[in-house]
Amino acid sequence: MKAANIGKILGAFGLLLLLSSPFTLFLTSGSPALAATKAVAGAALVGLYFATNFKQFGQFASRRSSFFFASTALMVLATLGALVAVNYIAHKKNQRWDLTERKIFTLSPQTVTTLQGLKEKVRAIGFVPPDHPAYEALQESLARYQREAPELFEYSFKDPRRHPDLAAKYQLREGQTTVVLVRGEGSSESHTALNIISEQELTNALIKLTKVSEQKVYVVVGHGEWPLEPLAPTPNQQRGQRITSLSELKQQLAQEGYATREINLAGGTTVPRDAALVLIAGAKAPFSPPEVESLRRYLGAGGRVLYFADAYGDAGPELAKLLAEYGVEVDKGVVADAQFNSGSPYVVLSIFYGNQEIARPLRQRQLNIELPTARSLTLLSTGLAEGVKVEPVLLTSPFAWVESTPNDKPAPTEGEKAGQLALVSASTRNTSSAQDKRFDEARLVVVGDSELLLDSNWGHEGNRNLVMNALGWASNQVEKITIRPPDRAASTLQLDAAMLSRIRFVSTDVLPLTLLGVGLAIWLSRRNK
Repeated sequence: MKAANIGKILGAFGLLLLLSSPFTLFLTSGSPALAATKAVAGAALVGLYFATNFKQFGQFASRRSSFFFASTALMVLATLGALVAVNYIAHKKNQRWDLTERKIFTLSPQTVTTLQGLKEKVRAIGFVPPDHPAYEALQESLARYQREAPELFEYSFKDPRRHPDLAAKYQLREGQTTVVLVRGEGSSESHTALNIISEQELTNALIKLTKVSEQKVYVVVGHGEWPLEPLAPTPNQQRGQRITSLSELKQQLAQEGYATREINLAGGTTVPRDAALVLIAGAKAPFSPPEVESLRRYLGAGGRVLYFADAYGDAGPELAKLLAEYGVEVDKGVVADAQFNSGSPYVVLSIFYGNQEIARPLRQRQLNIELPTARSLTLLSTGLAEGVKVEPVLLTSPFAWVESTPNDKPAPTEGEKAGQLALVSASTRNTSSAQDKRFDEARLVVVGDSELLLDSNWGHEGNRNLVMNALGWASNQVEKITIRPPDRAASTLQLDAAMLSRIRFVSTDVLPLTLLGVGLAIWLSRRNK
């Protein structure tokens, strides 16, 4: 190839570098040194073009090459202009796509609902120094909250080492990194601090900070129910054996504004007036007539009850009569499903929801529900108390059956209940005219499994949302019928600011210019043959 032709190709590259140096300085890199390097290199290559083609300059204006040179220059300018326009539009529109597996950069529906429900401004103060590894991730998380509620949520960062007065005000330990949420000003100010900085903790702290009143949940004891806290190990208990409890549920309740109290209904103890609802979790022994009568009076006055059946326990005929009055019968035996299960036919997996309010967000997100040892429910249409309505919340697949004699080889046999069985039900009863009324409507949720409440099963996202939605519906808190932030596994690549700048420079500057330069080189080579 002749030197003149090589000079033309290098000159084209030089023109690209020269014209794109402002683009590099103001848009892609922001580095004056890099922009200057490109400009100098471009000028040198353009100079090389003039040095190798000086003999043709006298004929340039009269030859057809002048047209092609002008066309090339205009094409370069048009391309750079288009790149500038695209980057400007992208900057203004700032459209984001969350491509992570568990949507770790997308706020959960509960978070969005909580932010949209704010009535007054909340300030988040991040006591995290700028050199802390979690600073950038926390800043992005708080920015997502602010974008959702720009008028009512704001955030700032304070280095606790430089603001000891604030650290003392919010009782921070030396070296502690946390986020403090603040509502109100002066004497009316209230605040809460996060133990763990995550979306779930931040949203729960918002709920706790902005709640109007505490909802009291009375947990029934005295019939072998699952304990709220792990019991002390017995001498016969094997070392390392897991002690079952509902401590995770209790913690979640506290985070969402519920306060738990234990209650023993022996002797017909009246449910306190401040009860938001009553929870029965895995009763294994029968309820006495006075205990059931206490629950009957409570429901009749508009009370709210959540009953979680135990797979092998028997809450007795008296409680069964009360449930029947509200349209529900808990079937004997254990549900099995040979097709929709989690490895064992007795661990039933369900994606089949009714149209009841509790289930709607679960159905929209297509969350799986996993019940370790479930009992099916029969929804009754006769013998109900006046004004009772009952509907299914969750059902099995059509391939399920009730195993009346559970063994290690479950299989449906003649006479056993089979088909699509109800697993969770919700009953309502109008009590607006009841004497000594508590609420205008009684609500009862019956769940055919209590083991989904245990600490070992609480991490299941679908189960946790089902239970908390049932609590929200029963206590008539519509905003709590939602999808909570999941326990998200991070699937990100940590990049610092310098690495991000280099990636942006390569993707928006080097790569497009290289492709454009190669195209020009091929075009010039073919033209000069």
